[in-house]
Amino acid sequence: MCWRQIHNARKKSQIQQILRRLPERSVILAEDETDLLQFPPLHAMWSPRGVPARVMLSGGNARRVVFGCLNLKTGHRLFRACRRQRAEEFQAFLWQVHHHYGGRHIVMLLDSDTSHTARSSQTLAKRLGIELIWLPKRAPELNPVEALWGQAKKAVSANWQYQSIDEHVDAFLAYVRGLCNATARKTAGLLSKRCWLRRATSKHLSSGA
Repeated sequence: MCWRQIHNARKKSQIQQILRRLPERSVILAEDETDLLQFPPLHAMWSPRGVPARVMLSGGNARRVVFGCLNLKTGHRLFRACRRQRAEEFQAFLWQVHHHYGGRHIVMLLDSDTSHTARSSQTLAKRLGIELIWLPKRAPELNPVEALWGQAKKAVSANWQYQSIDEHVDAFLAYVRGLCNATARKTAGLLSKRCWLRRATSKHLSSGA
């Protein structure tokens, strides 16, 4: 086992202990961002034998960032599309989360992107009663939201260029919002017996929305 694996295992254990000690009505969220481009991701696809698959491209490109969080207990999701991933945009998303779960103790699992670790972001989170818990570095597989991003991009983004980046964002958000809560939790891997967060959050599953 390499140093990174040892470090990640210790960090995961620390996070699990924190989650087990939380009051039962705590809201446990996983948060992440993903980039959407007008130029589509190219995936393997079917085509007649001997005929290369064709993907029509306009040559134009644009970028948006989608902030998202997943309630580990209920599967409820919140999203926000922005032009950039900066501290200001992340803080606007924190306000959105606070308004939705107002009055509840919120715990947010997230990576250490600079938009998250900025002093102003941490100060606002503390002011809003949102406890930030940092996931191990360079370990996106530990964030359940990553699986939602991947499924949505495969379903609505791959091999298709939209007329505009806003049309792409609308289709992407319609897909991730359209999942029922149970499907969202299943897609995120939260129902798997191997999910590293399953035991740590089991006592919270029957409480709160």
